[in-house]
Formats: sequence, structure tokens, C-alpha cells
Amino acid sequence: MDDGKPKLLDQLRQQIRVRNYSIRTEAVYAEWVKRYIRFHHYRHPAEMGAVEIEAFLTHLAVKRDVSASTQNQALAGC
Repeated sequence: MDDGKPKLLDQLRQQIRVRNYSIRTEAVYAEWVKRYIRFHHYRHPAEMGAVEIEAFLTHLAVKRDVSASTQNQALAGC
């Protein structure tokens, strides 16, 4: 069913372009959003909040051993 609303990643790309971010930033943020959604078993981000973001960032820090700057980048993409 098409409700006429752009898909999530299309909305993300539109907002990134409005803010004049680079194409590379757009690609990286889109990838972080995809990882976030996969981590939460394909739940829509509109159904999630701070608890899920914290769980994802904790996973990145503990299980994936990513740096603080990478975690900040992931947070910006969520």
C-alpha cells in the first residue's frame, strides 16, 4: 500500500540535501540508518526511541569496538 509518503531513506536523503551535506556524508548516514534498522530486526525507526539508540551505540562500543567519533557519526545517522 502506497500512502504517497517518500520512503525512509528517500526522506533522509532529502533532508541531507536540504542541509547541503556532501554526497559522501549522505551515503555514510544512509548506511548507518540501514545498520541501525538491521540491528533492531527491521523495525521502523519511528517505532523506536532513546532506548534503542543507546542499545545500538552500546553494541558498537562493546561488540564492534568502534571509536567515540564513529559512534557520534552513527548517532547523527540514526
